[in-house]
Amino acid sequence: MSPSSPARTLVLVLLIVLVLPSVRSIAAPASAASAAEDANLAYFRDLAETRNYTLGRPVSPKLTPDGKHALYLRSAPRDPTLKLYELDLATGRERELLTPAHILGDTTEAVSAEEKARRERSRQSLKGFTTYQLSGDGTHLLVTLSGKLYLVERASLRVTELPGRGWIDPRFSPDGRMIAAAADRELHVIDLTASPPITRTVTTGATATLSHGTAEFVAQEEMSRPRGFWWSPDSHSLLYQQTDESAVAVRYVADALHPEAAPTKFFYPRAGTPNATVRLFLLSLRANQATPAPTPIPWDHVAFPYLAHVTWQTYAPPTLLVQNREQTDQRLLAVNSATGATTELLRETDAAWLNLDDNAAGSNGERRPPFWLADGEGFLWTTERRGTWQVELRATTGALLREITPTTFNYRGLVDVDEDSGAVLVRGGPDPREVHLWSFPLNGDSQTISSGHALTRGRGQHNATFSSESRLLIRTTDLFDGTWRSEIISADDDRIVATLPSVAAPLPRLPTTELTRTTGERAFDAALTRPRNFTAGKKYPVILVVYAGPTSKMVSATARGYLPDQWMADQGYVVVRIDGRGTPWRGRAWERIIKGNVIDIALADQITGLSALAQTFPELDLSRVGVTGWSFGGYFAAMAAMRRPDIFQAAVAGAPVVTWENYDTHYTERYLGLPQFSPEAYRVSNVTTYASQLTRPLLLIHGLTDDNVYFQHTLQLADALYLAGKPYELLPMLGTHMISDPLVKLRQQTRIIEFLNRALQPTTTR
Repeated sequence: MSPSSPARTLVLVLLIVLVLPSVRSIAAPASAASAAEDANLAYFRDLAETRNYTLGRPVSPKLTPDGKHALYLRSAPRDPTLKLYELDLATGRERELLTPAHILGDTTEAVSAEEKARRERSRQSLKGFTTYQLSGDGTHLLVTLSGKLYLVERASLRVTELPGRGWIDPRFSPDGRMIAAAADRELHVIDLTASPPITRTVTTGATATLSHGTAEFVAQEEMSRPRGFWWSPDSHSLLYQQTDESAVAVRYVADALHPEAAPTKFFYPRAGTPNATVRLFLLSLRANQATPAPTPIPWDHVAFPYLAHVTWQTYAPPTLLVQNREQTDQRLLAVNSATGATTELLRETDAAWLNLDDNAAGSNGERRPPFWLADGEGFLWTTERRGTWQVELRATTGALLREITPTTFNYRGLVDVDEDSGAVLVRGGPDPREVHLWSFPLNGDSQTISSGHALTRGRGQHNATFSSESRLLIRTTDLFDGTWRSEIISADDDRIVATLPSVAAPLPRLPTTELTRTTGERAFDAALTRPRNFTAGKKYPVILVVYAGPTSKMVSATARGYLPDQWMADQGYVVVRIDGRGTPWRGRAWERIIKGNVIDIALADQITGLSALAQTFPELDLSRVGVTGWSFGGYFAAMAAMRRPDIFQAAVAGAPVVTWENYDTHYTERYLGLPQFSPEAYRVSNVTTYASQLTRPLLLIHGLTDDNVYFQHTLQLADALYLAGKPYELLPMLGTHMISDPLVKLRQQTRIIEFLNRALQPTTTR
């Protein structure tokens, strides 16, 4: 630590202390606010309290095996607590099955630190029954509250509290006779055939750094793999993960509001540092085996340390997808369930990086490729090797049989396979701003690729889950005109069998958002949201709402996503979104061009897009442009203010990744390589590299207990700016990476608009 460090630390601490009271005063009424200001606040309060008018929709719908009922979770329109409901498809009669109050009474739900972290990884901000399980025969339900497990008999609604607590990822065995779950770093099985149910710990040897049955951080956060164990289809075995984190860097997050509480410990692998060591074991649960001996599953763990995906379907062997550290080489392995031996089915390579297909319909990735056919004669696989995502049919040996979708089709995710009709159901379509349901033939000439046909209409986002047993499809529609519905559809004749009831508050008014594409050498998807009192011929300052990074698209045909933009626009702005190169769903070359430098092309494309839009829409005043974003978008905003002050007059950087060597391995190294071998990539992508160039107002916002992008990032930037003699504003938040509390979101947004008003509309804010 340099001699000047204590003084710098004191300045930063004083700054936080001075700003925090404004965060804590979020409930204080603005008694002197004008009627217009009150209306603006009411608008955003409604958005925050209704989650953009989505609370009250049925979520996580499941069909019972007999196809007679649909189960789903639903909250009230302004209460994020999920309850469990059942709909009789024949009569349309709905009944409330279970609420948290039925179980807990007046007791507040308690969520453990580990469960909070898992919800953070899945971006789950709701409460109550955030998930539930339906037994294979449909007679019982499994729910979790306050770390305890409850078995619910569907017919009588009798609730039985199961032994133990602190359960993570509880799941029925396929035959419904057992439940497996992790707790206290070990894997356990609850025998439901015993009276009372008996819990058995089936793994041993856990320590402070060794665990069984749970996925490591990067699997949950970056691979969309929340699970750490898998049931065999016959319920006789468990495949489970052993995680050794003894070499992983440790980070501690303290709650500054409660200094009496001990910091929470996290294993967090930073770029270039050791990952968790992951192993798989196969465990037999057959009778008379009191202490089953696990069988190790071998593969080259040194060459392929990442366990990206595991599936174990009926009529198929357990299948693993493993990746090398650089994510340029991956192997699909089949496991012999008798011996544990693995056989390579196929391999994928890419000079830049390999994306994981984690966009499958259904929860927990049940439809992520490989998806084995019920006849056991092959599986579906997805690949980008021909330049765009495609679905392929592969033999059981892994040999390519035929391409299912053409390279001209914008594949977005696998829904299911209807083997009775010989159809592969996928999500996608020609316009990357929309997602439709499509059907492609499963079988056919290996030399001919079908163009498929669309199953949905209407500009927007369509999704579905399919039940082959009942031949029913749960189809969800979210259109750009504000229409939202979830329907049960007959797969045989497209007949609407039932509609899942929604109690969501109606959308008062559609945003003014216009979807467009820029002209010029490259056509960027873009969206413009104008104020409701827009005056033609008038020039308006611009707010660029940005992400601009990989894995996330900002411009999509869903109305509710633009409601916050409308609120900002109504303060006298045109709010703009642009998807440039490096963002997904425009092909391999479009996305991979950012390899080794995640900022230069992203920055150039956003500026090019703004310039092109101003040629078409003269109301855009490019002499007054502000930029705001969160996470990667926050990173971009900070970079934009420093590197292109000629374009951006002010920036709001929320939870920015500032120094990429302090972000996690799997995400960062995919785009920048390992810092030991690519130091220049990390230098040019580091925000502090350009701290001395800041000449524009910059507002930094960050949650003090963020365990994804640690508060360390913002402090590093603040320190670099302080040393460079550059002023900035800092708004620390009492929360994590997600912000779900309505009042906190409201006050944060008003602080952002006040900041931008000072920079972009100074004459109207004096």
